[in-house]
Order: sequence, then structure tokens, then C-alpha cells
Amino acid sequence: MTAHQNGSTSTEFSDFYLNCFVRSPSWQHWLSLPLSLLFLLAMGANTTLLITIWLETSLHEPMYYLLSLLSLLDMVLCLTVIPKVLAIFWFDLRSISFFACFLQMFTMNSIFAMESCTFMVMAYDRYVAICHPLRYLSIITDQFVVKAAIFILARSIFLTVPIPILSGCLHYCLENVIENCLCANMSVSKLSCGDIIINRLYQFACGWTLLGFDLILIFLSYTLILRAVLKLKSEGAVAKALSTCGSHFILILFFSTVLLVFVFTLVVEKKVSSDVPVLLNILHHVIPPALNPIVYGVRTQEIKQGIQRLLKKGW
Repeated sequence: MTAHQNGSTSTEFSDFYLNCFVRSPSWQHWLSLPLSLLFLLAMGANTTLLITIWLETSLHEPMYYLLSLLSLLDMVLCLTVIPKVLAIFWFDLRSISFFACFLQMFTMNSIFAMESCTFMVMAYDRYVAICHPLRYLSIITDQFVVKAAIFILARSIFLTVPIPILSGCLHYCLENVIENCLCANMSVSKLSCGDIIINRLYQFACGWTLLGFDLILIFLSYTLILRAVLKLKSEGAVAKALSTCGSHFILILFFSTVLLVFVFTLVVEKKVSSDVPVLLNILHHVIPPALNPIVYGVRTQEIKQGIQRLLKKGW
């Protein structure tokens, strides 16, 4: 921590201090165990899914490659946030350097954008599989997955990198205590002495443009899928089509529901404790990553069989 004299006394800080659950400190005690269990579940389940897809040649298909990408993103998201939160809960390690804080901010924003875009590509994959089954193999190829992955990475990084840059360029002189367990952009930038209107506007525009655009395309894909399914004459074909899309749709619900609840609590923050959005923000970084591979593992017969074969080989 260093101090400058500049006409009037001001202080510039080299670290931030994460102060979790200011109004409900007891939450840390009862949250640490379930949070650590969810973290282990997320890492273990996603690792199992990735190994299964990698070793089972029958799963070397575009749909499972996209699922692998989602699992990788989930693991990076968990590793970016949860270990630091648990370090705060268990060892009171609240200090975080400026660089680490803004790196965490960038990673969280970019991963959310990448996951949203991945869900959109997966919805397109299901649309082609059900609405244009004869053309599926010619449209959804390995090259398509590579191009989609490059697009997902490039779009997300390009649009989210200004968020930590704008926040990092602000002047922090009066306060370095972040009332959050992680370096969320709004929690950090409101500590600045300067004007943060551009930062807020960009965060709002970027978030709603990326997530809103993706959700519209996902909704459109599933509307077309449902219309095509209802035209099928065979009950077996209808059940198979709905089952194929069911897992993917459940994952989207996990992702969007927790996010929408979090946004809602921010909107009505004056009516609820400020610790509630902090809690939801933490849970949003661990619950979908923990549940996503389980949903696919339980509902997708090919993955379930692949895991069973791997377990038999292991024994």
C-alpha cells in the first residue's frame, strides 16, 4: 500500500480486500461445507465426462465435442472463483492483488459469454439434427466444431476484455474493501473516486447484447424444433427427439434461471439484504458446473454406457 500527496491527502492501494457477507457473517460457516462439496462434485463430474468422451471412440461426434467444451468452461469458471472463496471462508485470506482481481473479473465475464454462445451452438446442432436430419452429417462436421469454438472464443474475449480494462483504468483512492467474495465489476468499480458511468453502460450493453442475442436464437431454435417434432407421426420418434433435446434444454434452464434470479435481486437490492446477490453470485459459479455433467450423464444413454465401460475397465 502506497500513499501520495497531491494537494490533498489521498491513498492508492496495491491490493483489494474481499469482505464477504458483511451483514450475515454466519453464512460463511454453514456455506463452506456444501460449497466445497459442490466444487468437488463439479470438478469430479466434469473430469469424468471429459475422460469418457476422450476415451470412447463412439462419442467422437460434434455434439459431444461441444459438450466437452462446455465442461472445460465450467471447470475453468469453478477454479477461477471457488478456491478463493473457500480460502476466505477457511483461512481468512481476503487480500487479492489488483492484477489477480481484474484477471478474475475478465475470466468470469468471458467464461459466461463463452458458455452462453456454446449453448447457442448446441441449440443449432439440435435444430439441424431434428429439422434437417438428412443434411446433419454434411453441416455439423468436425470442421464446424473447430470454427464454432474459434468463434465462441474470439467473440467472447473481444467483447468482454474492455470490462476489466475500463475498471482497471479507474482511480482507486479512498476505499479498497470490496463487499463481495469475488471481483465482480460493479462491486469493484463503485469503490473508484472517478466517474464509472461508461463502465456501467458497457457492462450493461455487453451483457444484455451477448446473452440476449444468444437466448433469442436458442428460443427460435427450440420453437422450430418443437414445431418439427409435433409433425412427426411416430410416437417413438417424438419421444426420441424430445429426449435428445431435453438434456440440453435443462442445462439452459440451469444457466439462465440462476442468472435471472441474480439479476432480479440486483434490481430489487433495496428490498433484500445486500448479501443475497453475493450468495447467488457464488452459487451461479458452482451449481450449473456441478449439475451439467450429471444431467448429461444420466439422460444420455451413450454417455452413461461409456462411463459404465470405463468403470468396468478400471475395476
